[in-house]
Amino acid sequence: MSETTKHRNDIYGDIENRKASTPAVPAATVALLRDHDGVTEVLMLKKNSKIAFGGLWVFPGGRIDDDDFDASDDLEQAARNAAVRETIEEANITLEGDAFHWFAHWTPPASTPVRFATWFFLACAPNASAEVQVDGGEIKEHTWISPNEALQRHAREEIDLAPPTWVTLYHLSKYSPSEEAVAHFRTLTPRYYETHLAKDHSGTRIAMWEGDAGYSAFDANAEGATHRLVMAPSGFKFLHSAAPY
Repeated sequence: MSETTKHRNDIYGDIENRKASTPAVPAATVALLRDHDGVTEVLMLKKNSKIAFGGLWVFPGGRIDDDDFDASDDLEQAARNAAVRETIEEANITLEGDAFHWFAHWTPPASTPVRFATWFFLACAPNASAEVQVDGGEIKEHTWISPNEALQRHAREEIDLAPPTWVTLYHLSKYSPSEEAVAHFRTLTPRYYETHLAKDHSGTRIAMWEGDAGYSAFDANAEGATHRLVMAPSGFKFLHSAAPY
């Protein structure tokens, strides 16, 4: 399988390039939840097609700025401050920092053209009718959508989702109402996703994480436990016998 036949939302680059020339930029993003008509929904924003990750549906978020650091220079606190700031800037929703639960950290492969090392937070919207306002520039559209519906729309090629967003939606789809999801993830230690990229025997590109049998050796054909995203051109498939939530 050639690189040109990879899944349209496989944002990762050359498999053979495993050494980054520059560090990934620290960033933070927020899966903001609400309950509507008995269904848990997450806020998603569509990126302007003319900027990085253009056209993708994402959670509110962005890079960690210098002003997000306080006197302690604590990166986790800076990420939390960035999450608060970005939720205001991108959605016009204000929450205090302790409302944000850090549950995951994602680092893309060295070959990724634009690399962000991203802290993922989870929070509940202040109320189900919270009014979202986007700038119409960097963000063109927004929607509240159930995680399961977002995954189905992605499978039908109606929306575009980067792998970290897709996997997050997959996990969120298992829990309802929204407070149950937050309560569940608060019982877990944050999970680190430092992505290793490889191909299997069929040529399908595979993103692997800690716990997968092929992770350390970058071997997508290794037999054993799985913690991977199969990024076939026909659709994503998550296999995670080694890392159940």
